[in-house]
Amino acid sequence: QVQLVESGGDLVQPGGSLRLSCAASGMILSDNPMAWYRQTPGKQREVVAGISSAAMTYYVDSVKGRFTISRDNAKNTLYLQMNNLKPEDTAVYFCNAVRLQDRGPWGQGTQVTVSS
Repeated sequence: QVQLVESGGDLVQPGGSLRLSCAASGMILSDNPMAWYRQTPGKQREVVAGISSAAMTYYVDSVKGRFTISRDNAKNTLYLQMNNLKPEDTAVYFCNAVRLQDRGPWGQGTQVTVSS
C-alpha cells in the first residue's frame, strides 16, 4: 500500500527558508515522475515543481530561482528546498506522482505559512 508522508512545514518570515520532505512507502519514487503540489483554501491543488525519473526538473514560474526539488533514492524521499519565501507561498504542500495512474493516496500534507 502506497503511503506518502510530508513534513517540514512551519511558520516562517518573508525571505526565510524551509526544506520539505516526502517519505514514501509502497512506491519507488525514482520509478515515476514526481511533483510537489500546494493548495490554499478554496483553490485547486497546483503543481509547484516536478522531477522526472532521470532527475530533470520543472518549476512553475512563480517559484523559479527560489525552490529546488530533489530526490534521495537511497532514502526514497523527495525534498523541496524553498528559499526567499513570500506570503503567497503560504499553502498546504503535498507530494505525489505526476501521472494520475501512478499516484498514491494523498497524504496529510504539510502547512507552510509565510508571515511577519
